[in-house]
Amino acid sequence: MFKHEGLDHVAFSVRDVERSVQWYIDVLGFEKRYEGMWDGVPVFIGKGETALAIFPVRENESGAVAQPASIRILHLALRTDHANFLKAQNELNERGIKFTFQDHEISHSIYFRDPDGHKLEITTYELEGRAPSRPKQLKKIDTD
Repeated sequence: MFKHEGLDHVAFSVRDVERSVQWYIDVLGFEKRYEGMWDGVPVFIGKGETALAIFPVRENESGAVAQPASIRILHLALRTDHANFLKAQNELNERGIKFTFQDHEISHSIYFRDPDGHKLEITTYELEGRAPSRPKQLKKIDTD
């Protein structure tokens, strides 16, 4: 089984990004992270090992006024090292679980869903050299 280091971040959508970011800064002492990345979406804030990725409610989710069902957690992200990031991909393939890869410039992630449809992410900040646009070809990793 691949090993993860813990929860990396929780991503969720909010009605007012600036208000929510300021609330977490004021109330919980969070600080902005990765400012200037991704055209400001999401806004990453964190304290210590805890991080939040705050997204605006999307137009098609909000309608005229955001409904409570639209304010939701978007995905759960687990952080791992590079070797276990590759191992996780192999294990998901072996189980027939489809996933997508994304290069975030500062990290690489794979996304997949649990049986109930919750979106999960496994991410690594351990990039070999410059971040490639695609993961390396996977090879069977000995798990013994």
